[in-house]
Amino acid sequence: MKSVICGIALLALLGCNREHKKVIAVIPKGNSDIFWQSVHAGAVKAARENGVDVVWNGPAGETDYTMQLQIVDAMINRHVDAIALAPIDRQAMVSVVERAADRQVPVIIFDSGIDTQRFVSRVATDNYKAGQMAGERMGKILDGKGKVVIVGVKPGAASTEAREKGFEDTIREKFPGVHILDKRFGMAAVALSMTVAENMLTAHPDLDGIFASNESGTIGSAQALRDRRGKVKLVGFDWSPTLLDDLKSGLIDSLVIQDPFQMGYQSVSTAVKHLAGQPVTKIMDMEPRLILRESLNDPAVEAQLHPDLKKYLE
Repeated sequence: MKSVICGIALLALLGCNREHKKVIAVIPKGNSDIFWQSVHAGAVKAARENGVDVVWNGPAGETDYTMQLQIVDAMINRHVDAIALAPIDRQAMVSVVERAADRQVPVIIFDSGIDTQRFVSRVATDNYKAGQMAGERMGKILDGKGKVVIVGVKPGAASTEAREKGFEDTIREKFPGVHILDKRFGMAAVALSMTVAENMLTAHPDLDGIFASNESGTIGSAQALRDRRGKVKLVGFDWSPTLLDDLKSGLIDSLVIQDPFQMGYQSVSTAVKHLAGQPVTKIMDMEPRLILRESLNDPAVEAQLHPDLKKYLE
């Protein structure tokens, strides 16, 4: 009788194990931008293909690292199988990532770097190269001479800091006739980005160019330029329907874009591989792409800009 009971218990346990689906928490920097919606869709696609569940949760704003810390802590306490995290701050998020590692919860870092090596893999755009692309474009359209400013995102955000440095280094090394006069932070908010852009346009009436290093910064800069159409060239970063309209109209000269759908897809796929005991790449750099108005006719660009979000998020 005892052996029968044990056998039933074992069958029940095996049945539970067969039904258990791995749970991967995906924690972005924010939720509002279409960039993060595309990351979410890519993560869902990978989850469906691999038979895992994704729990998507991020702070409302991209500067709220305190809330992001709380979300990661909650996921660790929930005993999720893995975490994919886009760190808001490269230093502030170190403690919670290392806590996850101590608890044997593997962490995939995506979008932005962090000041610890205790993660399984990092999936991100080559942001320094992206900044270099923007610098090359700015130098070219200004014929190697002029005055420019930068609408940055926030201090401590590794991804955008790398873009800004790539831009600055390229301008200084390759275009000595182009002078960077000012750099101010929009703190990942459209309204503040517009304000700092307007303030710099007022402070430097002879300005020739603006580089904005993320989506909200580019939208804010475009709004600041909308009533000042003239010689100021805007090289921006990321995309949205509004930004594509401004690119078509000529208000924006060019955009450096990422592939957020693939970023979300690769982050979850990498977590699944690791959980299955398969080797994964520690640093996975994704290629940025510079697009101009004429690039919008390229089928590859069209596919990258318009993933089927409804298919995965509704």
